[in-house]
Amino acid sequence: MKYILLIFLLAIAILSCRKENFSDDTADGLVFSTDTLTFDTVFTTIGTATRSFKVYNREGKDLKIKRIYLAGNSGFRLNINGQAANTLSDVILAKDDSMFIFVEVKVNPLNNNNPLVILDSVIFEMVTNTHKVYLMAIGQDVHLINSEIFSGNTYWAADKPYLIYNSMLVDTGGTLTVAAGARLHFHHQSRLYVAGTLVCNGTREEPVTMQGDRLESWYADIPGQWDGIYFLPGSISNQLTHTIVKNAIIGIQSDTTGNSFSPTVSLMNVKILNMNAVGIYGRGTSVHAVNTIVANCGQFAVLVVFGGSYEFYHCTIYNDWSYGNRTTPSVVLNNYYQDVNGIYQVRPLEKATFGNCIIHGSKETELLIDAYPGSPVFEYKFDHCIIKAGADLNTSDASRFIEIFKNLSPKLKAPSAGNFEPDTLSNVINKGFFQYGNMFSTDFNGNSRISDGQPDLGAYERVDQQ
Repeated sequence: MKYILLIFLLAIAILSCRKENFSDDTADGLVFSTDTLTFDTVFTTIGTATRSFKVYNREGKDLKIKRIYLAGNSGFRLNINGQAANTLSDVILAKDDSMFIFVEVKVNPLNNNNPLVILDSVIFEMVTNTHKVYLMAIGQDVHLINSEIFSGNTYWAADKPYLIYNSMLVDTGGTLTVAAGARLHFHHQSRLYVAGTLVCNGTREEPVTMQGDRLESWYADIPGQWDGIYFLPGSISNQLTHTIVKNAIIGIQSDTTGNSFSPTVSLMNVKILNMNAVGIYGRGTSVHAVNTIVANCGQFAVLVVFGGSYEFYHCTIYNDWSYGNRTTPSVVLNNYYQDVNGIYQVRPLEKATFGNCIIHGSKETELLIDAYPGSPVFEYKFDHCIIKAGADLNTSDASRFIEIFKNLSPKLKAPSAGNFEPDTLSNVINKGFFQYGNMFSTDFNGNSRISDGQPDLGAYERVDQQ
């Protein structure tokens, strides 16, 4: 027994005297997954999603890094191999091993309307040499709107983006006018409530844009990043011109017709893209849409319930939802609901006109007519339209379905990439009703619809390259 104890003590002594087999000086041992970590535009006061790079040990033995640290004080923050710290000393990286360096950035106000480049670097200090990985972000000041209520007349210029936290409200009697080129960014679960009036004066060259506040490229087309625009009961005379609304849950919701002779919501040259639920949601309201594209919605592109009055001319409704199995049609017309007592409440659908439109998508039937049995007022008309429809949709009523091109593929250029223009062999070419084309004689891109006397269906006129 005493011999076993002696051998054990001797082994401990040998191990305690043995020199560690690592190198603390190498020119080529550290290898990096990138030499520059680049961030997309970062709004001041909020941080970015975390990005990372890897550090590899290719030396063939353990490496001792004397110090890893952030060179400057620019708003970048580090997590070094699981430790939240901007500096860490005596880091051992085993041979043939690697570690992650996670980086995020928060930019302080810049007092400048123009974007500015934010630079820094992560230093890896050995005994006789150092390595650097450069960090670069674009900082952008914003107008921060946090749970604010706007009364009276308010004008938003396009000098720098607007960041909306915790929603906002345009109050009754107030008008918010948004200038061409303005960018509105909404934080998660934020919404634009309108009890008064919203006017977006975008142009073809400088549209008004409403989207989420994550600007990393991965978020470019991700639905559900914010809640959307909600026109409350009583809201009147809202006008959106050359406006892009994207990546929300419900793009535009309008609830009950306002007290106005004009439509509650007028849309001209508008794109509504990538909604988790609904593109345009009308609840007993009035919507007038021209040259409007509604695409990529998880449930409905256009949902009309509880009656109302609706007009869609030269609109492209193209719902090829790619984030899951969509079970609902793109367009639904309805005039009733069941109240809390289980009683059906029926309201008149005074008008639902679709002229020179495209209604297409990935389902067999993309249109549902849901009228309460015996409804006295349920007026709708599809006039010169492409409609994707199965046997469950009866289009034989010539007073309601006029020149319908049933189940023809519109053959657009690249809908999955956001290009809804007609391709060379498109089935929308020259199939429009001239009266509608003459009423709205220029398409989304400003091209003439009537120069050849035969307007195309949808928001875009096919123009051959000269």
